[in-house]
Amino acid sequence: MKRKETRKIKVGNIFLGGDAPISVQSMTNTDTRDVAATINQIKDLEKAGCDIIRCAVPDLRAAEAIKDIVKGISIPLVADIHFDYNLALESMKNGVSALRINPGNIGSKERVKIVANYAKDRGIPIRIGVNSGSLEKDILNKYGSPTSEALCESALRHVEILNECDFNDIVISIKSSNVNKMIESYRLVSSKCNYPLHLGVTEAGTIWRGTIKSSIGIGTLLSEGIGDTIRVSLTGDPTDEVKVGKEILKATGNLKEGIEFISCPTCGRTQINLIKIAKEVEDKLADVNKNIKVAVMGCVVNGPGEAKEADIGIAGGNGEGLIFKKGIIVKKVKEENLVQELLKEIENM
Repeated sequence: MKRKETRKIKVGNIFLGGDAPISVQSMTNTDTRDVAATINQIKDLEKAGCDIIRCAVPDLRAAEAIKDIVKGISIPLVADIHFDYNLALESMKNGVSALRINPGNIGSKERVKIVANYAKDRGIPIRIGVNSGSLEKDILNKYGSPTSEALCESALRHVEILNECDFNDIVISIKSSNVNKMIESYRLVSSKCNYPLHLGVTEAGTIWRGTIKSSIGIGTLLSEGIGDTIRVSLTGDPTDEVKVGKEILKATGNLKEGIEFISCPTCGRTQINLIKIAKEVEDKLADVNKNIKVAVMGCVVNGPGEAKEADIGIAGGNGEGLIFKKGIIVKKVKEENLVQELLKEIENM
């Protein structure tokens, strides 16, 4: 499905919405006040392909640390602010590319207006982050629970606050740990406004469960043409969030760069150690940035035909295997040399 064209805004050197590519975000889990540790983690995330990074700013020391952090990184930094509008002002003074706030929890409308005016003068967008665990009491009372309608109403209320301040460089996120609720919330808000949407399943869990939940939630919406930037929330190393996010974009056809890796699940016809070979190939190709599809198949009888859309691949036999391109067999190789020969062929492509 064609992606919905939303309002285009700029976060540092990255565009969101409009015809801009869907970006992958993550959030540091270091203490922001520890400048060296935070910069090192962000650099690791940059290498993994992170486009935009967010840091928690819980106090003034963290806001002051932003000044040195932005000097040491190459991607836009978003300050995550709650309750104290002064932290938003200090973070903007110190060079952040965007804010993540809930306008309703940083004080009076006058304070929100001060933040919005400061951001507008400096071209700094604001992401409204609504979470099912922190809805306003009157909205919870109205709906009885954090329903998708409640989440949408909360987000649009915050949008209205910023609009009243003549501020329109807005990104919206509506996150829930419930996948179905998350999907319905984004569908609803997408139908009611044209601001870029930041997709994510919050508190998704560990890498295994979190990857599954995020893939379903984010992947469903992207397949429907909804979403302009994503963050996969995982309990663990943030670089895994970026890797999973990139794979979700590839799987939904929203990212064409880099290796697309496919492999068969094995069956009774498999006569080589396909699981070991597949893992080795995947690991060896982790840092290869070629726009090709690579297949690792277990059966020489059906493998090349089943993976004929792959640019290159291997299919195992009894102690040997075939290397094929676009389903056409190009050479036969001993099992122990399969991975090495495949990598040589890929290097020459």
